[in-house]
Amino acid sequence: MADAATRLTALADELLGEALPVRIRAWDGSEAGPPGAPVVVLHHRRALRRLLWKPGELGLARAWVAGELDIEGDLYLALDLLSGLVWERGAEPKDPVHPVRDPRLRAAARELLRLAGPLPPPAPPAEELRRRTGRLHTRRRDKQAVSHHYDVGNAFYELVLGPSMVYSCAYWERPDATLEEAQRDKLELICRKLGLKEGDRLLDVGCGWGSLALHAARHHGAHVVGITLSAEQAAYARKRIAEEGLADRIEIRVQDYRDVRDGPYDAVSSIGMAEHVGSVRYREYADDLYALLKDGGRLLNHQIARRPEGDEAAYHVDEFIDAYVFPDGELAPLGRTLSTLEDAGFEARDVEAIREHYGLTLRQWVRNLEAGWDRAVRLTTPGRARVWRLYMAASALSFERNRIGVNQILAVRTPEGGGSGMGLRTRSWGSTA
Repeated sequence: MADAATRLTALADELLGEALPVRIRAWDGSEAGPPGAPVVVLHHRRALRRLLWKPGELGLARAWVAGELDIEGDLYLALDLLSGLVWERGAEPKDPVHPVRDPRLRAAARELLRLAGPLPPPAPPAEELRRRTGRLHTRRRDKQAVSHHYDVGNAFYELVLGPSMVYSCAYWERPDATLEEAQRDKLELICRKLGLKEGDRLLDVGCGWGSLALHAARHHGAHVVGITLSAEQAAYARKRIAEEGLADRIEIRVQDYRDVRDGPYDAVSSIGMAEHVGSVRYREYADDLYALLKDGGRLLNHQIARRPEGDEAAYHVDEFIDAYVFPDGELAPLGRTLSTLEDAGFEARDVEAIREHYGLTLRQWVRNLEAGWDRAVRLTTPGRARVWRLYMAASALSFERNRIGVNQILAVRTPEGGGSGMGLRTRSWGSTA
């Protein structure tokens, strides 16, 4: 009689100390759990072996990427329900491989081992980044991390991001706006905050596929230097710039921000890049950008932030994100970022929190991926497409639930005389183009 799902739900209740909020469908076709709830489908018992070997988030992620675990029904609801068990417990679930004193738990662990089949677990999916060389946040290691994330093919990013090719939070001035309109409004907002005008020199740190550089040159007459560590991004951006006839106004370099020496610039933009810098390098990053600006020059730092920890020393990088999405990426609380920029000499003039905008953006990216799923798989791998679907859906929930946020910080290299060049009403940015 097929009963693996019933046994699994009972064992989960025993080991986790609470009932599973989702249904389970096991490899033998059995199903158990609350009626009407999203269904976690275990296609193979290998998924259990992964969880036994690495309980919690990374084990689940490996089973998902390998296609051994799936979700039927509302993906966002399922992730929200599971987050209380996996991401918000304060500790990983009890590891049933280790001996426990409670006879009931010991018996449950033995039963789970029997259901899972023979150990050890299978190797991690090929999409997991395991080999890393060099000290954290050296130039070489940062380039490896950026390549892992961004060099998966420009066609894949076109499918997910849409025509705007902007890979950061859009700005939804109207709830009925399209993704492309919201991204255009975000680019325009950045240019207005920076006060760009004809002939200004803009350094775009982490320029991506060149969208901000194109907007700043086309609509504001700026001369732009865009830098990225991704050769694929640089080639794509240069092609777009040539096609629009703006090669005389925009230069794209494959270059580390620490190696830029041709300041001063009138403005610096850093949009969704500082998350890669790392805490050990953040003051250096702030110092370098300050040194590259002229007196009165402006910095627009658009950056994801995490909530402060009660014990900041206990902060650790999300295991799934670190292994599959943004290797070596780190998030800092908003207050720490502001303090570091001020320590470097900047005057912070405006902070705009746009957390809810990122939830809307990510859900649009998920829709794009799901609509083009077969092509996404052909362009990358089934595992890579699954990584992106999970990462973007889970991230949307994190922004919506205020687990993480995103902020635009406008800062000025204010001269000694105190003239910031800012108006009395900082937020009078004007209407969009």
